[in-house]
Amino acid sequence: MANTTGQKFGGRTKGAVNKTTAEIRDAFSLLVSNNLDTLDADLNSLEPLQRLKMIIELSKFVVPTLKATELTVEPNNRFEPIIFEFS
Repeated sequence: MANTTGQKFGGRTKGAVNKTTAEIRDAFSLLVSNNLDTLDADLNSLEPLQRLKMIIELSKFVVPTLKATELTVEPNNRFEPIIFEFS
């Protein structure tokens, strides 16, 4: 019989941390921490362009990716940008 009550039965509660994911993140963090000197040496051995690409790729794991936002302006409303002037 299907659940038609709208209530959730079983599974993780909202906001609960997935134990496997947490363990993997901890293990990966430990792996990186223990190999910082090697990672630094490996990055320094790369050509500048390759090094920059690698740093950008690695930053995706540390710095949150920003979501693009969209601005919708109604035809009747006029959009006036805020201009900051620094002297």
